Parts: sequence; C-alpha cells; structure tokens
Amino acid sequence: MSARTTTDPAVPAPPAGRPGAIRHRLPYLRATLPASAVLLAVAVPVGAVLRGGPGAAGAAAGVALVVVSYLISGVSVAWADAVHPRLIMSVGLLTYVFKIVLLGVVMALVAATGWDGLAPMGVTIIAAVVVWTAVHLAWVVRAPLPYVQVDAEWPTPDAR
Repeated sequence: MSARTTTDPAVPAPPAGRPGAIRHRLPYLRATLPASAVLLAVAVPVGAVLRGGPGAAGAAAGVALVVVSYLISGVSVAWADAVHPRLIMSVGLLTYVFKIVLLGVVMALVAATGWDGLAPMGVTIIAAVVVWTAVHLAWVVRAPLPYVQVDAEWPTPDAR
C-alpha cells in the first residue's frame, strides 16, 4: 500500500516516520520545479549566446543554486513539521543561516576566480528567485487549504 500524497485538506498528513510524511508537506514542488526547468531551458541558451560556454554554465548554476537552496529549506521545514511542529521555526532559521553563510562563502570564492559566468549566474539567480516565488505564490492562492469557521455561539477559550 502506498502513502497518500494528496493536497486534499480532508486527508491528514501521515505521522512522522511513516512513508510520505515529508512528501505530503511539499505539494507545491509540482508547480515550482517545472517552472524552474522552463527557466533553465530558456536561460542556458541565452547565456550561451551572450557569453558562450561560461555564460551557459553560469545560467545553469544560477538556476541550480536557487532550486537546491529552496529544496533544502522546504525539506528541512517539512521534516521539522513531520517530527514536531514546534521545531519549524528553529529548524527554518538555522537552515536559512547555514544556507546564507555557505552561499556567501561560495560566491566570494567564485568571484575571486574572475570567472566569465559570474554575471549570467547572478542574473539567473535573481530570475530563478522571482520565478520560484511567483509560482509558489500562485500555487498558495489556488491551493485548497483547510480552514475553520468558528460559530458565533461556540465559547471562546477566554470565556471559560
């Protein structure tokens, strides 16, 4: 029997340690990853035309960096949520700090080499962040997220 991976709010997420516990929390990847692939398919030829091989490599590296960065964040936060929801903030912040420090060090090392693909990589990083964020936002707006409508006659926690 396979794990259910639906975004239907009526289907609860599998508990921690069960197959699909993390995958269930990442349904937006079905929209963001293909959008990033489209950007990659456009950016690499543009980079090749403008800067040759290094431009194409820089464009590919830019998209890859953003995708890997967002995947690390998404998977770490989904893992934290699957283990215990109280871990989400601390795991998310630690992941963010780790990624930013690592990215800063790597970019400083690459910049020090004088590589011709650095400018296409920087432009493509910006484009990839905009594409991922826009597609993720569109997914969130359209996703069937659960909500609770509180009846006016129900007592509030403060009324006890």
